Amino acid sequence: MTFDRIAERWLATSEMLRRNRSALSGVSLVIIFVVSVTYLTFGALRINPARSTIEVRIPLAESGGLLPRQDVTLRGVPIGRVDSVVLAEGGVTAVASIDNRVKIPVDSSVRVSGLSPAGEQYLDFRPVAGSGPYLVDGSVIDPDRTSVPVTLAQTLANANGALAQLDPEKLEIIRQELGVSVDGPDKLADILDGGTFLISALDGVLPETVSLLSTSQMVFSTVVDVDPGLAATGQSLGSVFAGMNRMDGGFRTLVARAPENLQGIDDLFADNSETMVRLLGNLATVAELSYVRVPALNALFPDPAVRGSALENMLTVFHDGAAWAIGDIYPRYTCDYAVPRTPPSAADYPEPRRYTYCNDPNPSVLIRGARNAPRPAGDDTAGPPPGADLAATTDPTPRGRWTMPTPYGGPSLPVAIPGDVPPPPGR
Repeated sequence: MTFDRIAERWLATSEMLRRNRSALSGVSLVIIFVVSVTYLTFGALRINPARSTIEVRIPLAESGGLLPRQDVTLRGVPIGRVDSVVLAEGGVTAVASIDNRVKIPVDSSVRVSGLSPAGEQYLDFRPVAGSGPYLVDGSVIDPDRTSVPVTLAQTLANANGALAQLDPEKLEIIRQELGVSVDGPDKLADILDGGTFLISALDGVLPETVSLLSTSQMVFSTVVDVDPGLAATGQSLGSVFAGMNRMDGGFRTLVARAPENLQGIDDLFADNSETMVRLLGNLATVAELSYVRVPALNALFPDPAVRGSALENMLTVFHDGAAWAIGDIYPRYTCDYAVPRTPPSAADYPEPRRYTYCNDPNPSVLIRGARNAPRPAGDDTAGPPPGADLAATTDPTPRGRWTMPTPYGGPSLPVAIPGDVPPPPGR
């Protein structure tokens, strides 16, 4: 009976909407109009009468193309608008309205930047640190912390200075060489493309380029200043090499005594031959197990050229004056291994178990463990071999001539060492 009533009401509502579809269309158009105007006002034009703003004055040496109603950003994120750009003593002053909720340090630098070469300038705040004090209503930025783009006139003047350093004779030789073969235009195009790419790359790192040129000038000036020191260093190196030449006899003596020393190393290996054989056998087993898990090791330690080093990835959690991390509050399954339990405080140093595999087939267990490690095709080492003794332990530690016994509770002291002369009785 309930479904019948719902169906009747649905049919009645549909019939009413069909009879009044003209009114419904008008209401829909009004709703669409209201939503569109709201989006244009608050979303596109960012007009919000309820938002509280502060007024900040930015002295500039020149406008740099900045106009009223242009954006004010904090590291590229819009936070306000430019209200006006007025003439002031020694330049212009830009008055900006900034969202009161945004905290901008007083020592921030301000730069007039452009979205494209065609214009679209905006003010960009770039804080040096994230701590206060912060800008308040009526604050004035220090003129030393403001900058504007290089003007076209200054660019042409700098280009004129660069062009004046070109040698017309050398350019004529380049032109003649390019005209020798039919590949001349292609070579010239490659040169221009390379120059354009170089200029665009340097423009993207303009502050670093300017810093590099300034530093290089200082380095070359320092090299000129320390030229006497370099000459003295060369003389000292000559003395060092002369001393090495005088030590030629010592080097020859060292080489002559090398066979005797190497014979001692051979005797060491001979005395521990049994231990060495067992050690090499265990290393072969470790190498086989490591080989099948190379994909897992590659995933754990990625190539630094592709994903950065592990240290760089760890340092990404520290930025903006805080440490950022994601916590998982959901519990994780645990696995109980099917091997006999031994007390962790055992003092007889028992050998470890050979097979410690998790019996829980749940895929959420050991997601990053050996069960789900990448393996070659056909490899089934996620579980113990068929018929394996889960209580079996690894091979006992190889014992050789220099092995110290470790019984339960520790060895009796003093321990006799092979080759030592026993102390006389009574001592």
